[in-house]
Amino acid sequence: MKRFALALFSTLAFATAAHAAEYGKVLPEQSRIGFGYQQMGVSMDGSFKQFDGQLRFDPAAPEAASAVVEVELASIDTGSDEGDEEVAAKTWFNTAAFPKARFESTGVKALGGNNYEVAGKLTIKGTTRDVVVPATFTEQGGTGVFDGTLTIKRGDFSVGEGAWKAFDIVANDVSINFRIAAAAQ
Repeated sequence: MKRFALALFSTLAFATAAHAAEYGKVLPEQSRIGFGYQQMGVSMDGSFKQFDGQLRFDPAAPEAASAVVEVELASIDTGSDEGDEEVAAKTWFNTAAFPKARFESTGVKALGGNNYEVAGKLTIKGTTRDVVVPATFTEQGGTGVFDGTLTIKRGDFSVGEGAWKAFDIVANDVSINFRIAAAAQ
């Protein structure tokens, strides 16, 4: 009986290892980084057209995962050219001085099922804050898909200065939503 149990365990371990994959190459054409906020009580949303990332994720060893995502802030799409120009200005993102936002993970915690918490450092406009990003992971063929939403306070990153520093017209809360697809390696 011991020999049978050992053989069964070895077979299951080999099968699991054979099916486990590490995901790393970000697939921008299948990925999206968007945002949502309130302006004068109306829900608004947009996205960023250009971003890049490096990640390493093995579902069998999530604690060893790492991720870096950089977003080209000038690639913002608010739905209007005027809005895109406005948020690139010094009072908002100041893309001339701070062209990229950056997230770098510091740890991953498995919560059960396909749910994870990714701790890391988010840098926008030269200000870095610790954040915890709730995310899900699903395997879809040879692609790993990470989905999540993180709410930040724009005031924590000086996004909106001068007359825009108040939160009466544009709310302080901004939801960042993402879908990052990565190829198995």
